[in-house]
Amino acid sequence: MTNGHLDIIERASKLFDEVVVAVLINKSKKSLFDVDERIDMLREVTAQWPNVRIDSWHGLLVDYCKANEIGAIVKGLRAVSDFDYELQMAQMNQQLSGVETMFMSTNPLYSFLASSLVKEVATYGGDVSSLLPPTIEERVRARIAERS
Repeated sequence: MTNGHLDIIERASKLFDEVVVAVLINKSKKSLFDVDERIDMLREVTAQWPNVRIDSWHGLLVDYCKANEIGAIVKGLRAVSDFDYELQMAQMNQQLSGVETMFMSTNPLYSFLASSLVKEVATYGGDVSSLLPPTIEERVRARIAERS
């Protein structure tokens, strides 16, 4: 959970009556935290927005949307390369389920920000304090220390 993610969540919370942040279970990705830990952290850093709800799902995001009567997915775009990939995903999702995808341009302050990059910098002791909410940074540093 980077400040870039939070920026998109905050902005979406101003546009929609309810925003569901779905933590998808992806066995091919190596996360520092398990699903329950990620949900707890997300609930903590989004508590200021009462219309934001955190949930998890194992499977396709569009199946989650259909099961929960969600009509749109919000995605943040950092660069043209994001758009190329996300456009294909949006078109596939729409074809599979009728669920629409709304794209939000990332705040320029976070346009370079990727969670994998932040994790790598933190692993080598780099300063990521301006990239993560303070409580998330503390947990990332503690987890990296545990694994060292």
